[in-house]
Amino acid sequence: MSTTAVSVFDYLHTAYRPDVDYVDGDIEERNLGEYDHARLQGLIYAYLLTREKQWGTITLPEQRVQLSPTRFRVPDITVVRERPKTGIITEPPILCIEILSPEDTHKRLRARIDDYLGFGVPFVWVIDPEDRRGWVYTPEGAREAPGGVLSAGDISVPLAELGE
Repeated sequence: MSTTAVSVFDYLHTAYRPDVDYVDGDIEERNLGEYDHARLQGLIYAYLLTREKQWGTITLPEQRVQLSPTRFRVPDITVVRERPKTGIITEPPILCIEILSPEDTHKRLRARIDDYLGFGVPFVWVIDPEDRRGWVYTPEGAREAPGGVLSAGDISVPLAELGE
């Protein structure tokens, strides 16, 4: 992970490929997944996307979420109830999903989860693509997904039913 100090203005007016997090003046490169990460992200995105009408949701891959005036995160997948008023989500999503990459550290992952929950996101999912285990984080605490089924209110994803 590398960091570079820049202003919010510069962050918002620079195209990063892939996109990066902005945390209190520092640009933080996101750990990019390999095949297993990318494949699982695609499968979960497709599963959620095909159920948007049923759940009244909008599913967005790698969408910027502004958590505070100086803090932006880019979850692997974000789920909201309505279209953001601007190009960046500024209201708490109903769900942020992070899929682990081999380079992810516990400290860095915990900071992301704490940021989402502190912003008011009611559900954060963390999924390990290697063994398809998932954890649900809420303001009340964390738990491993029972039976491999991740849930967030009326939204649920059975990891075992997703393709390989």
